[in-house]
Amino acid sequence: MINALFNQPNYVASKKLLDVSALRSEAIAANIANAEKPGYKRIDVTSSFKDELQKAIGNKSVDQISHLRPQLAVDSTAVAQAKDGNTVQLEHELLQNTKNYTAYCVETQMVSASLQRLRLAITGRSA
Repeated sequence: MINALFNQPNYVASKKLLDVSALRSEAIAANIANAEKPGYKRIDVTSSFKDELQKAIGNKSVDQISHLRPQLAVDSTAVAQAKDGNTVQLEHELLQNTKNYTAYCVETQMVSASLQRLRLAITGRSA
């Protein structure tokens, strides 16, 4: 019974998005830390992951969503602004950090809301 509650596609997708936000946060931190390193290439979560996740959500396949593994890769769209070949732009990273934090907050609220509904169903009260 309880497994059925935790195997809903939206709940599993929200948890997966939390994983992505944590990984992206690591990438942003690495990018900022290496912003002055000559030849450093900006990294981010692979762009194919978003497409794979959308497809799995569209199929409402909990197994597909669960088996997706976000990975980091060099951002091929990032262009070096200086002659040293570094593709990190500090302003862009700070903006991405803000977007990532906002997404993380939304995803956390979605997972928390699911758990609150479960708590309400079990105890009859939400807090």
